[in-house]
Amino acid sequence: MNIYDISKRAGVSIATVSRVLNNSPHVSPATREKVMAVIDDSGYVPNAFARGLGLNTMKTIGLLCPDASDPYLAQALAYLENAFRSRNYDCLLSCTGKSLDARIAGVELLKTRHVDGMVLMGSSFIENDDRDNDYMRQAAKHIPLILLNGSFPCEHVYCVLCDDQRATMEAAQHLLDTGCKRILYLYHSNNYSGKKKLAGYRAALESRGVELDEELLCYFEDDKRNVQTVRDHLLELDKQGVKFDAVLASEDSLAIGAMKYARATGKNIPGELSVVGFNNSAYCLFTEPELTSVDNKLKAICDHIVETMMGVLDGKEMPQKTVFTAEMVLRDSTRR
Repeated sequence: MNIYDISKRAGVSIATVSRVLNNSPHVSPATREKVMAVIDDSGYVPNAFARGLGLNTMKTIGLLCPDASDPYLAQALAYLENAFRSRNYDCLLSCTGKSLDARIAGVELLKTRHVDGMVLMGSSFIENDDRDNDYMRQAAKHIPLILLNGSFPCEHVYCVLCDDQRATMEAAQHLLDTGCKRILYLYHSNNYSGKKKLAGYRAALESRGVELDEELLCYFEDDKRNVQTVRDHLLELDKQGVKFDAVLASEDSLAIGAMKYARATGKNIPGELSVVGFNNSAYCLFTEPELTSVDNKLKAICDHIVETMMGVLDGKEMPQKTVFTAEMVLRDSTRR
């Protein structure tokens, strides 16, 4: 019996079961009574309680990832797994998707496996409605949680992230300072990191006295952010007469779509169009010309996550929040 079974029997969401277990006030008395009746009948005991009875370490870390096919997260997985293995810790992976219920289920699953700690990969684990973050608060009461590239103030939740806002601002400022006038901004996320990057873009324009043009903001849903879709969207903008002489993208794959657009229209890079990506992935070296990109220090972040987890498990006092500064890696897709 697990939290998923409880939600199914009670006819409520996993999030609702979690709120009941966390004694959240945001549950009606009738719903609370219904869920508790199922819990009592089934004899369900949250695994976190069992840990409190003195179970020995399993030398295992749980990794929760919303999408293992994402290049950034896939690289983070590789870094983390290798680093934890070098410390003689195994890793258990739970690919949660992006729904709240699936994330709660992923946390509950790893708790039943008696992991010593969990790494939540990405700021998308932070819900906009703070009540929905109770699942993290509850889990952190029993095992340490580390959030990769997100900020969430909570005891026993440790945050290691890149200053995405400053990084994006400096990238946009570089484009403006090298003669670009109209920067098209491509992005795909409205989570914590996504909002910080967008704020950085806006801040760069303001710092250089450039008025924001809303038609230069292009958002792509997750299922529409492949290279071809980006290329076709920019071709459509071109047909509509939208003018831009630079593209700044929130990840490298979006920037490569812009380079495909330039090739389709015969625009010279960087003479007629400068392009900057984000993440400094291996993709940057596969293009011609090679892609300028923001190095968000992913390996350093992952190494610090492992150091933090090891320190916490050893009973040491570790920083609750560590912020890394990104670096812009200049290649031939931008002017110098």
